[in-house]
Amino acid sequence: MTHVRDELLAVLRCPVTKASLVQDGDELVSTVAGPEGRPLRYRIADDIPLLILPEKLTDTAAPAGPGAPAGPADPATPETTDVP
Repeated sequence: MTHVRDELLAVLRCPVTKASLVQDGDELVSTVAGPEGRPLRYRIADDIPLLILPEKLTDTAAPAGPGAPAGPADPATPETTDVP
């Protein structure tokens, strides 16, 4: 089980409710109920709290391992730049 340091927990907030978070196993849990009336839960992956709602995470957006090249979120969509 990953342990999030107390110093980090003191500054992290739920991106939806803006409430503080507490650790419950390998998840962080909002101390205030979200829009659906229940506390929101966030995964901790590779010692990094993922403050993204689980339904917004997809298998294709799974975190890459160390040293993996960064690329566009959707490999089928090329990156664009605003160069004149």
